[in-house]
Amino acid sequence: MNLLWHSAISLLVVTGALLGLTLPLGKLAAAAGVAPTVWSLLISAGAGLVLLAAFTLRGGRLGLSPGHLRYYCVVAALSYAIPNLLMFSAMPHLGAGYVGIMFTMTPMLTMVISIAMRVQKPNALGIAGIVVGFLGALLVAMTRGEAGQPASLGWVAMGLAVPVFLSMGNVYRTWDWPKGADPIELAAGSHLASASMLLLLALVTGTASSIPAIADVPALSLIQVISAASMFAFFFRLQAVGGPIYLSQIGYVAAAVGLISGTLFLGESYHVLTWLGAVIVCAGVAMTTRAQIRA
Repeated sequence: MNLLWHSAISLLVVTGALLGLTLPLGKLAAAAGVAPTVWSLLISAGAGLVLLAAFTLRGGRLGLSPGHLRYYCVVAALSYAIPNLLMFSAMPHLGAGYVGIMFTMTPMLTMVISIAMRVQKPNALGIAGIVVGFLGALLVAMTRGEAGQPASLGWVAMGLAVPVFLSMGNVYRTWDWPKGADPIELAAGSHLASASMLLLLALVTGTASSIPAIADVPALSLIQVISAASMFAFFFRLQAVGGPIYLSQIGYVAAAVGLISGTLFLGESYHVLTWLGAVIVCAGVAMTTRAQIRA
């Protein structure tokens, strides 16, 4: 465990795999009648409480300074509440594998935002990678979900928005990381902030009425909470060890898990152009990652 905690590549694989597991679990929850708001709430509340308990048992105390509270709220919105709502809303229409492909765009978008915020300087290889990745993303978007079941452009746009918010969160978490803060502390605080936002939204929109549906899928809910709590503990550690660009590559692993589980266990199938677009996106991301290494 100690080796895993200090190895960037091990953290990358474990975090990406756990993130990818969220895709089929979310689709199964939607099929069981759990609203996207409520499933997102379960993830944030469950992960936040488990992580807070673990942090407290270690003798930790949740930071409540203005800097900590700002960090919790911004990360909650950018990294959890908004992308999870978009993802779980679009997934029944696009498929778990298709949404997984969207995760592969996160490294490229993270680099775009890093350049825009002057966190990173642009270079020719990085710009070329962004262009290639964008063309691949357009090709994926054109196929509009599962083969023979094209979704509306609105759902496709919603799916494409997921990596945009995740990328903004990647950059922000490094940029505004509170000095001396523990990764598990930040994971717990930001998830509890996300749960508060989602609970308020569920009450306002009336989707809180589907909370009892969680009781119909107890095993699914338990697996989701445990995997989410584990993922976010590793997630924040990876952020500290590898930085935003490296961390964003968990999208590769998540996409693989989403595609494999969607195809083998959920009966999903995708057009050959979807796979071609995914390959082009990966080529673009490889170029931007190489540019980051050179920088």
